[in-house]
Amino acid sequence: MLCKNLGLLYNIPMVTDVQKHYQKIRKILLIILALNWLTALAKIIYGLSSRCASMTADGFHSLSDGTSNLIGLLGIHFACQPVDKDHPYGHKKYETFFSLIISAMLFILAFNLVKQGWNRLFNPVIPQVDAGSFVIMIVTLAVNFLVMRYEHKRGTALKSDILISDSMHTKADIFTSFSVLASLVAIKFGFTIADPIITIFIALFIGHAAFEIAKQSADVLCDTAVFLDDHKIMDIVLKTRGVRACHKIRSRGRIDDIYIDLHVQVNPDMHIDDAHQISDRIEKTIKSAIPGITDVVVHMEPLKK
Repeated sequence: MLCKNLGLLYNIPMVTDVQKHYQKIRKILLIILALNWLTALAKIIYGLSSRCASMTADGFHSLSDGTSNLIGLLGIHFACQPVDKDHPYGHKKYETFFSLIISAMLFILAFNLVKQGWNRLFNPVIPQVDAGSFVIMIVTLAVNFLVMRYEHKRGTALKSDILISDSMHTKADIFTSFSVLASLVAIKFGFTIADPIITIFIALFIGHAAFEIAKQSADVLCDTAVFLDDHKIMDIVLKTRGVRACHKIRSRGRIDDIYIDLHVQVNPDMHIDDAHQISDRIEKTIKSAIPGITDVVVHMEPLKK
C-alpha cells in the first residue's frame, strides 16, 4: 500500500508494471545466456579435440558473453526495485550503470584482441582446418546473428539499455567469430597473415561499439539533455488557456524515463487555484503527446508588465 501511494504521489508507473517490464527483459537475458553458453561449449569442445587454437579462444570469448548476461541480470534486479523513501525517482538508472560495466568488458576484449593479433603477427598460430571446423563456426555464427537481432529488437521495443548494450556485445562476438572463419579460409589458401590482421581490425570495431555504449550511458547518468522537440513542447504549453509565455525548458533522464521542467508565465492577478489547474493541464497534455515522459514540473511566474 505504501509503494502504491508513493507511486501515485510521485506520478511514476505502478510497481507491478515496472516488475512486469523487467520480467520480460530478465526472460530474454536468460534465453540468451543459455544460447551463448551452448555455442561457447560447442566451439571449445571441438577446438580442443581438433587442436584448433583460434576456435578454442573464440569459444572462451563466447563464454565471456555469459558473464555480460549475468551482469545484465544483476542490473535488472536493482533496476526493478520499487520506489522507496531514499529513491523517489525509482531505480531505473541502475540499468544504465550496469550497461557501463558491459562497455568496460568490451574495451577489455578489444584490448586483448589487439594484443593477441599483434603477437600472432610475429608468432603465427596455424590451426588444424577441416570440414568440421567450418560447420561449427557457421552454425554458431548463425545462432549468434539471430540472438543479436532478437536481443536488439526486443531491447529497442522495451527501451532497455541492458539489452541494447548486450546485443552490441553479441555483435562483437559475431565479428570475432567471423574473423576466425575468414582466417580458416585464408589459412586453407596459405595466407596465414590474414588471421592477426582481421583480428586487429575487428578489435577496433569492438572498441568503437564500447565507446558508443559508454557515451550513451554517461549522458544519462550525467543528466545530459534528452533530444526532444522544444518547439513542440512550447507549442503545447502556449495553446493552454491562460498561458501568456513559456521559457527555460529543460530535460534529463533515459529515453523511457524523461523528466522535464519549464517556466510558464501567467497574468499576475491570477488566483493560485487557476494557476494550479493550468499546471495540471500542461503536465497531462505533454505526457500524452510525447511518449517516455515520466514527470513534468511547471514553475509558475507572474507575467512582468
